[in-house]
Amino acid sequence: MKTVITLVMAMFLVVTNVSAQESSKRESDFHLGVDIQTKYIWRGMEMMTEDAAPVVFPCLNFSNKGFYAYAMGGYSINGKYAEVDLGLSYTYNWLTLALNDYYYPTTNSAEDQYFNLKSRETGHWFEGAITIAPENIPAYLTVSNFFAGADKNVDGEQAYSTYAEVGGHYDFLNDHQLALAVGAAFNKSCYNGYEHDFSICNIELKYTYNVAMKSHTLPLSVAYIINPVYEKSHVNLTASFAF
Repeated sequence: MKTVITLVMAMFLVVTNVSAQESSKRESDFHLGVDIQTKYIWRGMEMMTEDAAPVVFPCLNFSNKGFYAYAMGGYSINGKYAEVDLGLSYTYNWLTLALNDYYYPTTNSAEDQYFNLKSRETGHWFEGAITIAPENIPAYLTVSNFFAGADKNVDGEQAYSTYAEVGGHYDFLNDHQLALAVGAAFNKSCYNGYEHDFSICNIELKYTYNVAMKSHTLPLSVAYIINPVYEKSHVNLTASFAF
């Protein structure tokens, strides 16, 4: 009897040790990231038109079985800009559905508060988005719409700013990538100053080099961006750190 008990205990210890080893090898569903941009350009728009400075984007995200959630901030190094974003998405094969909340505390009056969700007072921009990305084709199409929040036209009504972007990339020499994206506003929207019905507002050619580190890679990107609506161009450097 003692032999049987000893054998059972030994088997239990072996199974427990294996499970602990497998658990320790399992990667966390939570990840941290920090992006640094020399100039904050988003969908062809300058997010800092005055006192422009490099912006740091700390991010916490969670991903599991197609679900993805994130909390991200955006802060300029000169203290002139701040942003707080939340998002949730689900991806199934080639289709992704997403909801995003963008909050810009520095672009609103002192009376605006984070929990103020009144349509004509809130500083939140609520967005729904759909992305199609075929598994065997290095290309995508995404369409997004601000369905509620601070996106108001010149009459003070909800503008429902709609943005569509198509893009693709080409990988070469293992660590190098060229990507091209073209984005357009479909109506009078925040992307064109609420002045044009349809307009190409973002043309971006980006080169990325993934620098090999000991424990991870460091993507460094330089993008040449043209905004035909505002007749402006930019060259932007982005460094992305992921943990």
